This record gives sequence, structure tokens and C-alpha cells, in this order.
Amino acid sequence: MSSPGPSPSRPNPPTSQFGTTIFDQLQPGGAAAQAALSPFDACQVGVVLRAVLFVHAVVGVAVSFLARGWQDWLLALAYGAAVALPATLLWLVLCCALKRVLARASDPMQWLVAVGLGAACAGYGWWQVGLVGLPLTETVHGLAPMLAGASLSAMMFYALKLRSRSQLPAVTRARLAELQSRIRPHFLFNTLNTAITLVRVDPARAEAVLEDLSELFRVALIESGRAVTLSEEVDLARRYLAIEQIRFGARLQVEWDLDPAAGEVRVPPLVLQPLVENAVRHGVEPAPEGGFVRIRTRVRGSLAVLTVTNSLPPAGTPGTAGHGMALRNVKERLRLMHDVSAQFAAGPDNGVWRVHIAVPLKS
Repeated sequence: MSSPGPSPSRPNPPTSQFGTTIFDQLQPGGAAAQAALSPFDACQVGVVLRAVLFVHAVVGVAVSFLARGWQDWLLALAYGAAVALPATLLWLVLCCALKRVLARASDPMQWLVAVGLGAACAGYGWWQVGLVGLPLTETVHGLAPMLAGASLSAMMFYALKLRSRSQLPAVTRARLAELQSRIRPHFLFNTLNTAITLVRVDPARAEAVLEDLSELFRVALIESGRAVTLSEEVDLARRYLAIEQIRFGARLQVEWDLDPAAGEVRVPPLVLQPLVENAVRHGVEPAPEGGFVRIRTRVRGSLAVLTVTNSLPPAGTPGTAGHGMALRNVKERLRLMHDVSAQFAAGPDNGVWRVHIAVPLKS
């Protein structure tokens, strides 16, 4: 006798190919999202700059209580920076190197490591100052810099924890907004009607359309918030444009100019597809003669550059005005992942609409 199945009143939630539920992937407390956003993530350039400026601002305020004039204050600030700068940079480097390991530790252990590293790094900075024999070592006890380092590291770690927590709901809101902007009912209906029409005349092509549609929905509804490669994003955009190519025919001209060296750069998921959808919806669809969409990737120095260009409909052509939600969504997710290292620009350029994205090759 076969075993009974799940109760009809409590159906099993749908699962992805990795065994986690769709709802786990979208919830901000999902395991995948928690692992991706470590409170020790101090690897971003923006985090480093803010940490260094914060520590030196605190040092500047502290020495102002002892200085008798601005020249004395500058000299004391230079002595303090000689300890603070190497200590701060060492603390950030260690946090960045240990972020994946420490992300799995308990909250008290994370605090203990953060404060302990701060004291140890401050002790290292103090030791360096002693090697060059600065007068500071004769007037300040060596325990004071270590206590200051522990206190400052606790404040910086608290700020990093707040940053990581704020990213979780932000990522979730961004994904939900992306679903609203991408999976529009008329696109689904048009695709299904196209597949139905092709079933009778070209079953193989109809099957390919449904496979592309299935992949689009799988990524949108099931994929986690992990970073993906640019080549994966290109593959997803190809699937979307293949569906639209059947609907528009010769009215839609697609041009690809891809640099294989840029394909391995890590980007947030669902970055390219909304851009090409915007290009089709607002550039090609309203134009009676159609138009073109051009996707280009390049490596320039330490950056991978992605450019999406589309033709614009003639002036006065009626069309659906965009709200800019997809562009804001892409910009926000790039900022969350790459901070100030990412570049984003969008707007008209010599009669076409161009979106320019640049991200570091190594993040």
C-alpha cells in the first residue's frame, strides 16, 4: 500500500531545484541572503573610506582637548594618525579576509572578535610608532591606544551590522519591485499566444519559446539573491529577446558585441534583462518601423563595462511613458553590491537611449 500524500489543506510549498522553497528565497531572513551579507563585509571601497575618515575624525576631536593651538593640534593629529591609519587599515583587511568564516559565528563571538581585533590592531599601530621613536610614546600609556582601538572597532562593527541588516529588506524590496516591472501580464499572454500559434505550424519552435519563458520565470521567482556572472545575465537576456523576436519579427533588430573577458565579472541577478525589456517596450514597440537594441560589453582597465543602446521612436509617436522604476532598481542593487565602485548612467545620447554600467572586475 502506498504511503499517504500531504494533506490537501496544507500543501507543500513549491521548491526550487536546490530544495529550498520559493518563499525562503524571497524572505529577507532566508539562509542564502544571510550568508551573502556578512556584517564583516569591509571589502568595499566606500566602507574603507568612511571607516578611515571616521577614525581620523575621532582622533582629531580627541587631540583637540590637549592642543594649545592649531599648530599643536596638527602635530598631535599627525602623531595620532600614525597609530590610527595602519591600525584601521589592518582591521579592515582582517575583517574582509575573515568575513565568510565569521559570518557563521554566533553574535557574541562576532562582537568578541571585532573588539579583540580592534585592540590588537591598535597595539600593532602603537608598536610601529615606538619603532620610529615618536615623542607620543613618552606621554601616553600603551594601554590607552588599545582601549581606544577596541572602542572604535566596536562602533565600526555596529555600523557594519546595521548596514548588513538594512541591505536584507532592501534586497527583498528590490526583487519584488523587479518582479512587478518585469513580469507583466501582457508579456505573459503574448508569449503564450505566440506558443499556441506555433504549436500547429512549428512545434519545435513553440517548445523553445516555452523553455525560454520557463527560464525567465525560474530566475525571477526562484533564484536567490546571490551574485551571478555577466555571461549568465547575457544568456537570460538572449532568451527574452528571442521571445520578442518572434513577436516583432523584422521590426526588432538585435546586435550583440560581447567581450569574453567581461563575462566572468560578478553582478547582481536580474540586471541586464530589465534594461533590454525597457529598450524593447519604450524604444522599439511604439515605433511603426521598429528599431534596434544593441548590447555591448568591454573590459577597460580594472572595470567591466556594459552598455545597452536602443533606438528612440519618432517625436510625437504615442507610447507608454516609463516611470524609471527598473532603472532605479538596477542602480540600487549595483550600489548594494559594489558601493561606490559601481558606475551607472542612463539617458538620451545623440538620438538613442543609452544605459552605461561599469563594475570592478574583482569584488
